[in-house]
Amino acid sequence: MRPRDGASTYARFVLGIGSAIIPSLAWGADGHSLQSTSDAASQSLVALIIAGMFAALALDRAHRVLVVLSALALIFLVTYFTPWHLLSFETAKDAIDLNVILLLLAMMALVGVLKTTNVFPWAVDQLLIRSRGNPGLAASAIIWFTGILSAFLDNVTTVIFTYPMSQEMARRLKINASAFLLPMVMAANIGGTATLIGDPPNVLIGIGAGLPFMSFIYNLAVPCTFMMVVLVWYARRYYPNDIGSGFAGLPQTAMQRSGAELRNVPLLKATCWISLLIFVGFGTHQLTGMPVAVPALIGIALVLIVQDWLYLRAHRPSQEERRHGILEVLEKDVEWPTLAFFMFLFAIVGAAVATGLIDSVAAALAWMINGLAAGFSLSPTAALLLAALLILWFSGFLSAIIDNIPYTAVSIPIIASLQKALGTGAEGEILWWALSLGACLGGNGTLIGASANVTVVGLAEKDGKRISFAEFTAFGARVTAMTLAISTIYLTLWLYAGATPVNVVGAVLVLLWIGARLISRRR
Repeated sequence: MRPRDGASTYARFVLGIGSAIIPSLAWGADGHSLQSTSDAASQSLVALIIAGMFAALALDRAHRVLVVLSALALIFLVTYFTPWHLLSFETAKDAIDLNVILLLLAMMALVGVLKTTNVFPWAVDQLLIRSRGNPGLAASAIIWFTGILSAFLDNVTTVIFTYPMSQEMARRLKINASAFLLPMVMAANIGGTATLIGDPPNVLIGIGAGLPFMSFIYNLAVPCTFMMVVLVWYARRYYPNDIGSGFAGLPQTAMQRSGAELRNVPLLKATCWISLLIFVGFGTHQLTGMPVAVPALIGIALVLIVQDWLYLRAHRPSQEERRHGILEVLEKDVEWPTLAFFMFLFAIVGAAVATGLIDSVAAALAWMINGLAAGFSLSPTAALLLAALLILWFSGFLSAIIDNIPYTAVSIPIIASLQKALGTGAEGEILWWALSLGACLGGNGTLIGASANVTVVGLAEKDGKRISFAEFTAFGARVTAMTLAISTIYLTLWLYAGATPVNVVGAVLVLLWIGARLISRRR
């Protein structure tokens, strides 16, 4: 009888599992009715999978694309074979930000066309001349150029343009490419924080809070400038043997011009003019309503048409030779693993949004702020500062480990309701600047904290330079901590001394510092 009892028990177990699985399969049988469950178990499962993904990325034993693909596959397995519906295929499809994917593709292709004109080695020659062959000055120039450019362009677009110059500079100087690439991408994220159009979270905040373009520059440009100064200083201390005081001296070959000459100047001129129009499209997206990917796609189409037309004017190519244009760009210059990584990562974050995990995290922040303010009987101003600093540091931490765009989108209504609850008045604007600083600067904390980070690491890997998750985080986490500390000081002064005095004094100090640097260089 025992075997029979065992079989009966096994049969009951199978039927029990089946009764749990089959309804879940039937629930999503039509492909549209499946809705994500938002109970504590579903949120916990998503949190565990995301935590495991980060652990695997930190261990760096498998390629990052395989890690995020496996995490997404596990989410789908749980969704379609258990009662916990974490993420339907339709929700995953909607979570993928096609705007980002197409923007990346277009800008990678644009840089690929520019490479054919030899403009990047030529620009490195000019930079070496102006920096007198000093790698520290060259690194400073790249950091500042990237930061300023990123304030007016999307930071991903910026690093796609500045990456080839940084990589070529490191190769010519025969130093660790990370000494140029990591500070460069940090500069892009810091510079993008200073304006409404520099980083996607700022676009969301500007629209959601009704803040004009100039408010971002007025309130964020000064602290971001100080952060850039600190970044240059820290990069030279972190890489002393490459761009710091411990540099042993330049190779003779690096001191000499490479003799790089511009090629296909008509194509270069046409590409520069079209690129200018693309940037105008980026800057006027609030007027035109065009997502940033649209002018980028229109622009790269024009560039490829011009490239093909110029080639056909000078050649009578065979069918095989026609691969010189768009096919060669798509095969050699578009970093497809990076695009795949973004698509899988967007879908995983979509699970966190769909199950309500991000809502729960943001709501916990609001509960904490209200509880601490009531528990310590803080004055309205002190309570407002506490709220701003908690938002700053919490946003900075969270943005280092998940994409900051969905977090910012969810946080905007939380901040708006918190302003009403605290009765802040005009001073409540500080909460928006805290959210902006935390969400944008926190992206420097880890490799996957910001789109620009993943883009640079992917491009470097294609060129044979591997930057691990641990290497990026070791530098990025320190930079994040320092910039958030500067933000803490700034927000405190902003609230207690007033926005106008703080920004005026800060601007004067920046101008004095620039003047002192110019005088010291002339000597």
